[in-house]
Amino acid sequence: MLKLIFRRLVDLIPTLFVVATTVFIITRLIPGDPAAVLLGPQASPDEIAKMRESLGLNQPLYLQYVEFLGSLLQGDLGTSLGYNQPVMSLIMERFPNTLLLSACALALSLLIGIPAGIISATKQYSVWDYTVMILSLVGVSMPIFWLGVMLVLYFSVYLGWLPATGMGSLSEGFGSVVTHLILPSIALSTIPMATFARITRSSMLEVIRQDYIKTARAKGLREFFVVWKHALKNAMTPLLTVMGMQISSMLGGAVLTETIFSWPGMGRLVVDAIENRDFVVVQGTVLFIAVIFVLINLLVDILYTVVNPRVKLSNKGEG
Repeated sequence: MLKLIFRRLVDLIPTLFVVATTVFIITRLIPGDPAAVLLGPQASPDEIAKMRESLGLNQPLYLQYVEFLGSLLQGDLGTSLGYNQPVMSLIMERFPNTLLLSACALALSLLIGIPAGIISATKQYSVWDYTVMILSLVGVSMPIFWLGVMLVLYFSVYLGWLPATGMGSLSEGFGSVVTHLILPSIALSTIPMATFARITRSSMLEVIRQDYIKTARAKGLREFFVVWKHALKNAMTPLLTVMGMQISSMLGGAVLTETIFSWPGMGRLVVDAIENRDFVVVQGTVLFIAVIFVLINLLVDILYTVVNPRVKLSNKGEG
């Protein structure tokens, strides 16, 4: 186990190097002058030139790149051009908001997606099965931005039941935060929910045809225990893989959801940074998300050894 964790942490180094290099090149290709954007349309050419000099934008790109990598080695993500604050502090301000939204969306997708997949598998070719499959296909195919706009139009503008934007405040009561969470959580959870339902169904169909499941039923065990205790545990391995990918996608890909609902998370921070040509914030945020990706995949690998003993034996054999 320790060897697996160490190997994955070592893998983080080349991954971050490739991500850092790629994002550095891409951010420099974005059209627009950060100095001109920061000073506004009334700035004179001399003022813009002085700002470029102070920001180090007049240096050759290779020098900027070396300086960027040198700061990374020291754990410094740089200072935001627009906010004039360390990028890490900006991320730490926004990350809890993104984490809260992603956690609610994940809980919603798991609570609905997995039971729906189990019901679909245990009642194959029934009305329930066809309903779950059709709804999951619609959920996977539905664009998040379109769904988000429709939710706002119907539940906020037309019915007036839920707030359309923002995340509320605990000073206004816990209910304020909950009501602000509902619509963005639904929008963000739709695709993972549909994916979990489809993966659970296919994995459960494979497991419930195994001989040990037939033996458990022949012993007279209740169907509830056969399905939820014996079959589901062995069907979890492919589900864990998809779960890790979906969690990573939620944390890193909540840009559209946070933009539509004006949710003050990392996705909104990246969008604002791109609009302001604040490439330092874009670089830092992308690198931070890359680290989260690797750590979540590491956690999934550890969970494999808990759910599937054969993976644990394989790791011991390697050690």
